[in-house]
Amino acid sequence: MDKALFDYGRKILAAQPFSVLLGTELVTFEPGRAELALDLKPEHLQQHGFAHGGVVSYLADNALTYAGGSVLGDAVTLEFKINYLRPAKGSRLVARARVTGAGKTQAVCQCDVVAVDEAGVEKLCAAAQGTIWKAG
Repeated sequence: MDKALFDYGRKILAAQPFSVLLGTELVTFEPGRAELALDLKPEHLQQHGFAHGGVVSYLADNALTYAGGSVLGDAVTLEFKINYLRPAKGSRLVARARVTGAGKTQAVCQCDVVAVDEAGVEKLCAAAQGTIWKAG
């Protein structure tokens, strides 16, 4: 693991007030790959007790941008699409993103979001793809 890259990623996450509010954690950040997670709290849920789609979408979006940024440098989301596959029920959400192709100014990335229950069992709840753009 590249400690300097990981530390940089943690610094960026700490500078995002919304990520801090949600309690997002950077788990993995290396060239071509990123993993973000958050422990689900009652405030993250919708009326049926599942993680709100906006929380799932946020986590996928941010993980996609981290993955793209790992090869582009400072980056933002240009566009992304998400498919919700099942309700996100559990105690934790984890978004694992990877670069599938990159040029000088854009990267296409894919992300799986899993819900993790108290026993550590993961269930895929969403799949996303996005285009990440080099800022500046």
